[in-house]
Amino acid sequence: MFMCTAITYNTKDHYFGRNLDLEYSYKETVTIMPRNYPLVFRNVNNIDKHYAIIGMAYVADDYPLYYDAINEKGLGMAGLNFPKNADYKEIVEDKDNVAPFEFIPWILAQCCNIQEVKELLGKINIANVNFSDQLPASPLHWIIADKEKSITVESVKDGLKIYDNKVGVLTNNPTFDYHMFNLNNYMNLSVEQPVNNFSDKLNFDIYSRGMGALGLPGDLSSVSRFVKAAFTKMNSLSGTSESESISQFFHILGSVDQQRGCVHMGDDKYEITIYTSCCNMDKGIYYYTTYENNQITAVDMHKEDLDSCQLVNYDLITEQHVLMQN
Repeated sequence: MFMCTAITYNTKDHYFGRNLDLEYSYKETVTIMPRNYPLVFRNVNNIDKHYAIIGMAYVADDYPLYYDAINEKGLGMAGLNFPKNADYKEIVEDKDNVAPFEFIPWILAQCCNIQEVKELLGKINIANVNFSDQLPASPLHWIIADKEKSITVESVKDGLKIYDNKVGVLTNNPTFDYHMFNLNNYMNLSVEQPVNNFSDKLNFDIYSRGMGALGLPGDLSSVSRFVKAAFTKMNSLSGTSESESISQFFHILGSVDQQRGCVHMGDDKYEITIYTSCCNMDKGIYYYTTYENNQITAVDMHKEDLDSCQLVNYDLITEQHVLMQN
């Protein structure tokens, strides 16, 4: 069981990314899938030519199990943990029976925008199919975003739910509709200093900056991270340059990252933010930091041969890089 936070963010360009919070690493890599990499699926037709994709993946038997990714058209997608709520179905005739581990490449290989995604989702059945005996299907829900809007997709007992995601944020349990309703409880939060609505018979002292946001959750639960990420993102301001934009993006996700020691998973295991990603959806650049390395590293998909048929993998730079000024 792991926790994560994903967001979208727009300045002059459009950005998409996430925190992966987990107590161990699968040795994931930044993985580029060129247009002619043969995409093999278990129960739907294979795709030999498709949009190029870049994202974070664990590559097993030369198959990229993407955690999050964007394609060359500016569509992004991420899977986040959704235990006990995720409900995958048996194979259904007259449906596109896509396994959970195939869902990200299935969508990103074929779709340019959310409208095209919704058309595919009208025919999809997320099937209860494991990648292997050693890698069973993870219980997930997904955020999918183009440059203008985003949706949340959840396969639950009642069927496939598709929500318009107006805040561009996703965390984990409970279901997305609960998270959105829960924001009603925080409508009083403000970036401005508070006014006295308590009583006109009392005088109160504004003794600190930031008191307009008193009540903003600060714990690491998925419900609290959703609220904090939504408030931080929707009030966030930055310049429009690439440097300013990605810096602000990492600050937003930094408001909900996990520090070693704060979430105990038993024995000597603690959940941490393994990596944070930020994708420029316009330029096809995948930026990331890792828990031990705060320096932003970038991989540009367009600097590779996107017409090849071989995956391109970049190991994560995980050791801290410090710039000495003297």
